[in-house]
Amino acid sequence: MSNNEISKSGSNLFGRITQLLSEARQYVVASVNHAMVLTYFEIGRLIVEDEQKGKERAEYGKSTLKELSQRLIKEFGKGFSVRNLEQMRKFYVVYSKSQTLSANSKNEKYGTLLHKSENPFKLSWSHYLQLIKIENEEERKFYEIEAGNNGWSVREFERQFDSSLYERLVLSRDKSGVKQLSEEGQIIIKPSDAVKDPYVLDFLGLEEQDKYTESDLETAIINKLEHFLTELGKGFLFVGRQQRLTVEDENFYVDLVFYNRLLQCFVLIDLKIGKLKHQDLGQMQMYVNYYDEFVRTAEENMTIGIVLCKQKNETLVQITLPKDNQQIFASKYQTLLPSKEDLKQLVENKG
Repeated sequence: MSNNEISKSGSNLFGRITQLLSEARQYVVASVNHAMVLTYFEIGRLIVEDEQKGKERAEYGKSTLKELSQRLIKEFGKGFSVRNLEQMRKFYVVYSKSQTLSANSKNEKYGTLLHKSENPFKLSWSHYLQLIKIENEEERKFYEIEAGNNGWSVREFERQFDSSLYERLVLSRDKSGVKQLSEEGQIIIKPSDAVKDPYVLDFLGLEEQDKYTESDLETAIINKLEHFLTELGKGFLFVGRQQRLTVEDENFYVDLVFYNRLLQCFVLIDLKIGKLKHQDLGQMQMYVNYYDEFVRTAEENMTIGIVLCKQKNETLVQITLPKDNQQIFASKYQTLLPSKEDLKQLVENKG
């Protein structure tokens, strides 16, 4: 065997071992995190059970937690302040009632759960600290599922919550669809499942500008493409900007073109900085027809078109688009985070 072959073989071996150790390290970190969350849940349970034995619960709990905190910090170091113990207590109270825990999980002992792959807590403690702040159980379950399925960091979780993702999806669904959100998260089956209204583009920084053009909006989106793809949602891949369509001797340009691998279709987006007009919907219909006729393959599904506008008249949209429409959508966008209270009110009125 030549020196080059030996070097190549050693390099391959090093690469495989490096990958193995990296995967093992990630597994260990994940296992430790899951064990820690389960341990905090159990600490919360012990605190609640001990607290319930006291006759004067409020004073008993307060004094007990203070003493417990001091002793745990002395024995195990930081991480067991009164505030942290209160959060563990709340974690137990919230999740002991939650359907996230199966009946078996609720009845099994800590040691058994700790060594089982069915550990009900799949996220980090930092994620659960955010989740226990959400009072609505269906909303909390939705964010828990989505954070796990999409690998959201705590920062991304907070951004999705602050942008009222749950409320925005609820507004576009019927009762069965809302129930599905809390049981399965966001499932993309038909075109309308992939569309939001409104889209929140706070990450573009355009709220700082008094005026901006459609070209400015498009450029800002391209510059923050990763953020925009996250806002679009599941399965979106970027294809290009200003994609030319030629009809005989006339050229037209689609602002943004994406592909959704879950729906297996192209998604065309046209940007409008002002009020939506019926001509905008007609133009998008032409773009969609062109893609269906000349671009998509026989194996792909029908193209979707989204007109993203600053202002929208629902009646105009309903009158302009056919009743059986499944391809053309008009959605508002906003450059500031929405008011959660306003959206919650809309959800309540919808129900």
